[in-house]
Order: sequence, then C-alpha cells, then structure tokens
Amino acid sequence: MATATYPQLVLLLLLVPASRAAPGGGNGTTTTPSAYEMLERYNFPRGILPAGVRGYELRPDGAFEVYFPRRCEFLLARRWLVRYEARVSGSVAAGKLTALQGISVKVVFLWLGVAEVDRAGDKLSFYIGPVATSFPLGDFAESPRCRGSDEDFTAAAAASS
Repeated sequence: MATATYPQLVLLLLLVPASRAAPGGGNGTTTTPSAYEMLERYNFPRGILPAGVRGYELRPDGAFEVYFPRRCEFLLARRWLVRYEARVSGSVAAGKLTALQGISVKVVFLWLGVAEVDRAGDKLSFYIGPVATSFPLGDFAESPRCRGSDEDFTAAAAASS
C-alpha cells in the first residue's frame, strides 16, 4: 500500500471541500451544507442570499463564490433595489463579508457596488463606497425572491450583453 506524503495530504484536504461544494459537484449523496447553512455557520442570516442558489465554493482561506441560475433583483426593506449577478464572490471571516463582487444597489440612477457587509449584534451594515446603511437582522429572516419571470431575466440578460 502506497503512503501519501505530507504535501499530497495537504493538497487533498484543500481540494476536497471545494470540489464537494462546487456547482453540480457530487453525486447527490454528500452531506455538504447549503450556502444558506454555511452563512449561518459564520453567524449571518440565510436571508442575505436570495432564493435559488445553484452552488457555491468556499476555500480554506475564506474566499467564496456563490452561483445563481441568472441575475437576480429584489427590493430590500421596500425601498432599496438590490441586484445579485449570476456569480457573487468575496471573503468571509468572523462577522464580515469583504471584497464583495457581484452585488449592487440602485441609488437614484446609478448601480453602486456593495463592498462589505458587517454584523454587529442584531444589525447588518452594508458598505457602498464610503456610505454604510444598517438593517435589523429580522429583515433577513427569509431569502428574498427574485422579481419578474424567467422571460424578464432572459430579456434583461440579452439586452445587457
């Protein structure tokens, strides 16, 4: 029986979690936690992600990618139009989501990127450029649903390409 060297074991340990969580990865019998469950493990509410996550990758250094079937828009607190692209990335650490890419908020006529989300007690703060807006955790108890139908999203995606 062959013995694995230390570098081979480290490489194996780094590759297995990412491949198990990758979209379409696995054979359906794995017990990989969902993206929503992983958020809760990092003390974030599941409702910070819209419904419909197709898959995700979480690397040992906290870098992540989340995949959706298409771009998703919804209203947050009945006044903020939020957009998640089909691929969202960033880094997760205790109480913080940083270096976010693929999440934006419409402010007047402009879409501005959400760069960071912090949790402090029962509030979430979203950083959009130099400005921060806070919301109670209760606003994120459930995952929001994308607005519009599949046809709306298909047309919007075709128009933006």
